[in-house]
Amino acid sequence: MPHPMNRRQVIRLGALGSLGVATAAIRGSSAGASPVIDGPATMIDFHDKPMDVVRIGFVGVGLQGTAHVENFLKIEGVEVRAVCDIVEDRVERAQNMVVEAGQKKPRGFSRGPEDFLRLCDRKDLDLVFCSTPWEWHVPVCVAAMKTGKHAATEVPMALTVDECWRLVEVSEATRRHCVMMENCNYDRFELMVLNMVEQGLFGELLHARCGYLHDLRAVKHDMDGEGVWRRTHSMTTNGDLYPTHGIGPVAQCFDINRGNSFTTLSSFGTKSRGLGRYAMENFGHDSPQAGEVFVLSDIVTTVLQTANSETVVVTHDTSSPRPYSRDYLVQGTRGLARKYPEPRIYIEGRSDPHRWDPVDAYLEEYDHSVWRRLEEQSRGAGHGGMDFIEDFRLVEALRKGRPVDMDVYDGAMMSAVVELSGRSIEQGGEPLPFPDFTRGGWQVARSLEIMRNEPA
Repeated sequence: MPHPMNRRQVIRLGALGSLGVATAAIRGSSAGASPVIDGPATMIDFHDKPMDVVRIGFVGVGLQGTAHVENFLKIEGVEVRAVCDIVEDRVERAQNMVVEAGQKKPRGFSRGPEDFLRLCDRKDLDLVFCSTPWEWHVPVCVAAMKTGKHAATEVPMALTVDECWRLVEVSEATRRHCVMMENCNYDRFELMVLNMVEQGLFGELLHARCGYLHDLRAVKHDMDGEGVWRRTHSMTTNGDLYPTHGIGPVAQCFDINRGNSFTTLSSFGTKSRGLGRYAMENFGHDSPQAGEVFVLSDIVTTVLQTANSETVVVTHDTSSPRPYSRDYLVQGTRGLARKYPEPRIYIEGRSDPHRWDPVDAYLEEYDHSVWRRLEEQSRGAGHGGMDFIEDFRLVEALRKGRPVDMDVYDGAMMSAVVELSGRSIEQGGEPLPFPDFTRGGWQVARSLEIMRNEPA
């Protein structure tokens, strides 16, 4: 049954009508319903049959992967059947966690970097969850889907536009979910703002800021941790290496892939100084680290334009001394919300003129129901509880046979910024067309799943 359009979607449809966008690729669509696309079978609003138990295999159980194992073991209807990592001790640690939680010992895989292929070949798995270094996300997800499993991966889903298309095409061909686990979409403030956007408090949206501003200099030089692999990307790639934490929550507010889309991207980069300076000051001018060359700009700024004439500014800054921020701001014709350095909101006619309101003035009224429902269960989980909530929502979708919150097109859209930003920087900030992974399906306005099955 079609879902009723809210005020925001009515605005979107009016704007799209004035764009004159081509609709030949869409047949028999109506608002809230899945469009019928000429060409490959769409994964828009795809849902599999409900399953009583979700049987999971984990690939990569380092810091973040182990945290996900811990979350899933707390969720009803989950069985951890297999664990894979190139470090055997990590596999054993995860196996022990599963046994201590009262489940059977899962099968372990640790014969090398491609041992995930043996895990994916198992017949007793419904979902393969990937928490590996970035370059393995696509191979793991493709192997999972081609052997009949749904796939979920940490961010970013892919590093190139071709890889994004690869995941889209395999997902469509196999009719398996490919979900990028963007935890920031589930942060409490961001979901409250989304709820307020849906109810029209900010008016018609105009602009947003977001990004990933996190001092990772020590992390990238830690050869006992992520520095083993993460530093390499800063040596070989100049672009926004980690766009999804910022873009994810903003894309939800702007109905990207659900009646709106990104149309163009333009990026600019500063000089590269922070990582080299850190190495010299901490390891010495004569150290091997001081001789390493980094190409990643200390600050990458990307500007995105939407089909509905909104703008989004995305910042990537992981090489500077600074407090953590995602620079989250959403602005409309009647007000705006910002999260950093502290959450604040301004609504014309409700706030005192020219003065911010504290978030507490809105939280009780607009706190998203997913947080009201899962706050206690998520307490103590990673990143303030949002990691548990994203894992819970995935399991809930599979068990109830619902569409997932973030489909393969959402993951591709967010991840494509990695390569596109680098190409634009190389061309002096030249605006680049943004790929349409939905093949026109974005033109049909539809509700976000988290709003569709979570009352406001």
